[in-house]
Amino acid sequence: MKTSQKGINLIVSFEGFSAKPYLDSAGIPTIGYGNTYYPGGKKVNMTDPAITKEKGVELFSAVLPTYEKIVNSKVKISLTQNQFDALVSHTYNTGGSDTLFSLINKKSRGEAIRNWFTTKYITAGGKFLNGLIRRRKTEADLFFAK
Repeated sequence: MKTSQKGINLIVSFEGFSAKPYLDSAGIPTIGYGNTYYPGGKKVNMTDPAITKEKGVELFSAVLPTYEKIVNSKVKISLTQNQFDALVSHTYNTGGSDTLFSLINKKSRGEAIRNWFTTKYITAGGKFLNGLIRRRKTEADLFFAK
């Protein structure tokens, strides 16, 4: 599967755009729409030059398939487009969770999956972050949307 425009919009709305490298909430150098590395695997460095929004879109488009591939390879059951988009957003932000993929593959109860979505990966540096709490709730809502 591929991420729909709704999924792309969700990811970029939470990631936001930064022309200059910055340290994300986990202290990782980041640029563009949440990119921590460039196509080819070179990590973002705090001394990298600023980029345009167009370059940011290009970077995002180049790395998004990496996260789609993770979801496609880890999830063994059929997904709706909304479920796939929610999982790609989560994976783009976190790198993916084998526990979440396992819950989905085992067809766990909806409340168990929603609880996992909304209670995990909501901290950085040991602190709860409202942006991550909102993102996980939005991802869970999308996952369960009809």
